[in-house]
Amino acid sequence: MAAKKKATTAAKASTKADDFRAKTADELGTELVKLKKEAFNLRFQRANGQLEKTNRVREVRRTIARIETILTEQRRKAAAAA
Repeated sequence: MAAKKKATTAAKASTKADDFRAKTADELGTELVKLKKEAFNLRFQRANGQLEKTNRVREVRRTIARIETILTEQRRKAAAAA
């Protein structure tokens, strides 16, 4: 029975990072600016006690890190190709 569970989880679903890798650097830059503005607003909401979805701060921070990592990967790949 345990082997059957492993077989179903072995098929990897598309991740957020894979979705971001499919985008261009300009699209990622636009998304990054949008997320940084959201993070800024969330910090103010938290400071004022108005933040309802506290986990959103963590999600936004991690998504920003994912995008910055992918942008770095793309820059290194472009530099290596040149």
